[in-house]
Amino acid sequence: MRLIRMLLPVLALTTLTAHADDKDVARLTQLLETSKTLSANFSQLTLDGSGTQLQETTGDMTLQRPGLFYWHTNAPAEQTMVSDGKKVTLWDPDLEQATIKKLDERLTQTPALLLSGDVSKISQSFDISAKEAGGVIDFTLKPKTKDTLFDNLRLSFRNGLLNDMQLIDSVGQRTNILFTGVKANEPVSPSKFKFDIPKGADVIQE
Repeated sequence: MRLIRMLLPVLALTTLTAHADDKDVARLTQLLETSKTLSANFSQLTLDGSGTQLQETTGDMTLQRPGLFYWHTNAPAEQTMVSDGKKVTLWDPDLEQATIKKLDERLTQTPALLLSGDVSKISQSFDISAKEAGGVIDFTLKPKTKDTLFDNLRLSFRNGLLNDMQLIDSVGQRTNILFTGVKANEPVSPSKFKFDIPKGADVIQE
């Protein structure tokens, strides 16, 4: 009986945690599903484990669920990444090189796919917790597998719209992405998610 009495509080806590996680998953799912399309400008800052700045970039992105995305980083580190839902093309104008590979549907492989992917798969890929203050709600996502680009990801929404995200990798490197001019559910031309490779460019198929 004593063992049972000791286990009951633990079981109760486990049940409460499971319910809390389910609630957080449902809230994140609702926020992501509300935006069938999403476009924004972004500024991206990457820091090493000691807090030293490694890179600062700006750009713009457009997403459409499921699996369509356009992610463009401005010069001097200009790159364009486009997904048509089946394959991803990464264009590097400095190298005049296009790398094409099959779309990896694991949501942990790229932030763009996490935001534009199949929302029903989120709880399969991550342990999720949330905290809310005022009009801001922060979700912390921890991948359930080790084969990921990051160890920890935070998604923040302000008044129901995506505001920023932070990724931390296994060596403590942090990437902070702030979104501005966010627009949801506006029509997007299908051509946005098609990339025409310039003539004469090197093409690498993976």
